Amino acid sequence: MPRSALPARPPAVTPAPTGPAGLGRGWSIAALAVAVAAVVAGLLFSGAAAARQVLDPGALVRWGLPIATTVLNLSLALVIGGITFAVGILPHSARPRRSHGGTADAGPVGPEAASPDASGATDEHPAFSRALRAATGGAVAWTLSAIAVLVFTHSDLVGQPLSGGSDYTNQLVYFMTNLDVGRAWLATVIIAAVVATLLVAVRSLTGLALTGILAVIGLVPMALIGHSASSSDHEGAVNSLFLHLVGAALWVGGIAVLALLGRTLAGGPDRRDRTGAAAGAGRGRGVVRAADATEATLRRFSALALFAFLLVVASGVINALIRLPDLGALFTSAYGQLILAKATLAVVLGGIGFMHRQWVIPQLGRGASARRVLWQLIGVEAVVMGVVSGLAVALSRSAPPEPTTYAPDASPAFILTGYELPPELTPSRWLTEWRADWLWVAVALFGAVTYALGMVKVARRGDSWHWARAMSWFAGLIVLTYITSGPPAVYGRVLFSAHMVDHMMLTMVAPIFLVLGSPVTLALKALTPRRDGSRGLREWLLVFVHSKWSQLVTHPLFAAANFAGSIILFYYSDLFGYAMRDHVGHELMNLHFTLTGYIFVLTMIGSDPLPRRSPYPLRLVLLLATMAFHAFFGVTLMGSNVLLEPSFFGNLGRTWGASAIVDQQTGGGVAWGIGEIPTLVVAIGVAVMWSKSDDRETRRRDRAADRNHDADLDAYNAMFTRLQERDEAQGR
Repeated sequence: MPRSALPARPPAVTPAPTGPAGLGRGWSIAALAVAVAAVVAGLLFSGAAAARQVLDPGALVRWGLPIATTVLNLSLALVIGGITFAVGILPHSARPRRSHGGTADAGPVGPEAASPDASGATDEHPAFSRALRAATGGAVAWTLSAIAVLVFTHSDLVGQPLSGGSDYTNQLVYFMTNLDVGRAWLATVIIAAVVATLLVAVRSLTGLALTGILAVIGLVPMALIGHSASSSDHEGAVNSLFLHLVGAALWVGGIAVLALLGRTLAGGPDRRDRTGAAAGAGRGRGVVRAADATEATLRRFSALALFAFLLVVASGVINALIRLPDLGALFTSAYGQLILAKATLAVVLGGIGFMHRQWVIPQLGRGASARRVLWQLIGVEAVVMGVVSGLAVALSRSAPPEPTTYAPDASPAFILTGYELPPELTPSRWLTEWRADWLWVAVALFGAVTYALGMVKVARRGDSWHWARAMSWFAGLIVLTYITSGPPAVYGRVLFSAHMVDHMMLTMVAPIFLVLGSPVTLALKALTPRRDGSRGLREWLLVFVHSKWSQLVTHPLFAAANFAGSIILFYYSDLFGYAMRDHVGHELMNLHFTLTGYIFVLTMIGSDPLPRRSPYPLRLVLLLATMAFHAFFGVTLMGSNVLLEPSFFGNLGRTWGASAIVDQQTGGGVAWGIGEIPTLVVAIGVAVMWSKSDDRETRRRDRAADRNHDADLDAYNAMFTRLQERDEAQGR
């Protein structure tokens, strides 16, 4: 019988799990209500919403601003949580494809995973669709609440009630275009609107991941304004607050999305189509129930929630220490007492998460009672997080004990950099002067912990991982921390020569150690492939390695041009001044030079997978070219009498050390010397790898000759014998 005449196989239906499969709408309403109540209670406790004696904007602004901020925070968390679930936790397709062995394999990723059938329905997993709808709704709420916060903030700062008059409107336009706070909130509104538009139009996982990155960037303006905008440790406060916001968004948003997913995790139909079409209607074959993703989703989110919890607690402690003059202020000030209340509830949430990991998730497959407890705990988490979110807004509206304004007699260095001048640079101070950059400290800790966990996982599996690679990776992280938080960072803000040490170590020293650690290879060995159509870290790594973007940036010619050419573009443009004066510019500079150096060294001596490998002669030519370029750049600075960024280096009020122009000329020598030595080390590494490659090729040919009894050599000699015989025949 022909295959087409066979009766259609009935669709496989996963039995519906017993017990409750989600939370009712009442839990969401309760969480929002307690968040607003917590804001009101916190503001009444601290007195932050009390009427002002001078320039009072009115009760509508005094209460509307914190409530709008609460809605903004929760909606932004919902956006980030929804996108995170869609791109990294939930299966994309309700119909996993079949592998050649007949077992379910990971379904296609990208737009093809949600292709419509003849009836117009898609085979997206219902939980995936629900998560994206939650993120889209959150993005719309984020946009509207950001507009409200922008207008309320203007009225709050100028001390005027809301008005539709032309004077008020002109002041609002000036506020949005000329003041830092107004520009920050305007940027937030624009980012929120773009994210909302993309969530409506984009369905591919890569596009959604880029949209999620844009949403996280939307946290940057929020970290730059408020109490952290000015303090004795401005950059530490901003970085710790940004990390705090990222952790809170992942944690709060994840719980909110988890509560909204409900029965769709079990593969049941969502509210869009209760007939089941949205859960994956086959082409003329009936409704197919998606596989139950509850346990897998909870296990994945549990790991993410643990990371978010640690990030929130650690960054919160750091930010509180910066905001408070001493630990006694925790108990003697309203600001400190709000911190204690928030910290206590965070510990409670951590305890609930521990219950999830240790007791509830392992019991999910054993009956309805475990699922009932699961959703009850999620409901309690959502309500407690509502309280925490409300307290956070009340805290942001309350005045901290530590002053947040510049002193009238602030020094020129403090005005330009946010810090007083460090003491005169001596050899010993290259080891003793530190100022923690919490963003890069977090990066180093994350890299160290995840690398160690990967080694443990590989060892438990019975595989080996060379100790030299591990030592190189950890050494690279130590060097990276020294560069970004140690003396090169401290003195790099006031001395061009120290800044050049910072730059060259970022691009040439730390990357060598990090590349030799082969982190991508370790991750691919340690991470388990997913089989349910979702993309985990391993899948995303492979997508990135084989992407068009990776093919471009790791092309040896592009990597070398970027490595050498970005120096000229940076130092002989306004980018240098932006990086020296602005905190965001400084962090972007650190990121750019670190990635530039890492990619260049990776293309030269790295063992991690790349789209293409350049031949060894080309690598040596590129290394020699970059050495010559560094020498040209360094010699040019050494002979120049024109000061780069004179309005910055010439106005710091530094009374010790060489003059600014002499220090810049010293920096040129640093660029030449430090740039050449690591490049020479990399060149030696390329030569060694080339030699080993030739040895391996020789051994391979010897083994082939042993197997075929020198058949290739015999054929080669026979060819010459035939040529000789032909020549002799023609001669006769």
